[in-house]
Amino acid sequence: MTYPLLNPSPSPQSPPTWTQPGGTPSIHPLQPPIIELRGVSRVYDTGRLQVAALAGVDFRVAEGEFVAIVGPSGSGKSTLMNVLGCLDRPTSGTYHLAGVDVGSLSDDGLAQLRSRRIGFVFQSYNLLPRTSALDNVAAPLMYQGVGAGRRRTLAAAALERLGLGDRLDHEPTELSGGQQQRVAVARAIVTDPALILADEPTGNLDTHSGAEVMALLHELHRGGRTIVLITHEAEVASQASRQIHIRDGRVAP
Repeated sequence: MTYPLLNPSPSPQSPPTWTQPGGTPSIHPLQPPIIELRGVSRVYDTGRLQVAALAGVDFRVAEGEFVAIVGPSGSGKSTLMNVLGCLDRPTSGTYHLAGVDVGSLSDDGLAQLRSRRIGFVFQSYNLLPRTSALDNVAAPLMYQGVGAGRRRTLAAAALERLGLGDRLDHEPTELSGGQQQRVAVARAIVTDPALILADEPTGNLDTHSGAEVMALLHELHRGGRTIVLITHEAEVASQASRQIHIRDGRVAP
């Protein structure tokens, strides 16, 4: 099942590709990166001891890639997702997002970069309770200063294009898990971000609904968006063009 994009456009010119060991095609490593981490560490101070959730992480993601970050529980992939999403700052190292040094930004600058560049899809949906699907999807536009009427128009268009045109006024408790995740995807793309971060997006879904969400991510990728998928499931990760494995807070060889 496929879903039209919020802002359909002609397919971008295919970037040059190379073949990884095993024959998996990927974006050419010299393509400009949208994500670049160098020596990124994240240490949490509990008061009694320090816990290193990330330790010297280095990798790049080129524009237009579909990358899966894979690791078991406790590997550091959730911390990495928070850093990539500008929800947390590294303790050391540098992170450049679309050429911007994230570490140089104030909290307000970080929030602005996050709202304009990144769309989030979470395992638990993170929808506002007792709030309609339409208003849930429109919420990110409010932080960009978009007027109320335009917010509702764009949110309705996103939901309709994801097959939820008859659910605009439904609250999360009135929707199935698969429908709630589609609302979350609509919310992620309504601001037209270049990067989609999907954190275990199929984790709470049955097989059919999970397949629909993966089909959505593939459709967004074909439309030119960069997708970074965080997962512990090998079957889900295998659908990405490239995998980055995290173990004990480090990128595994």
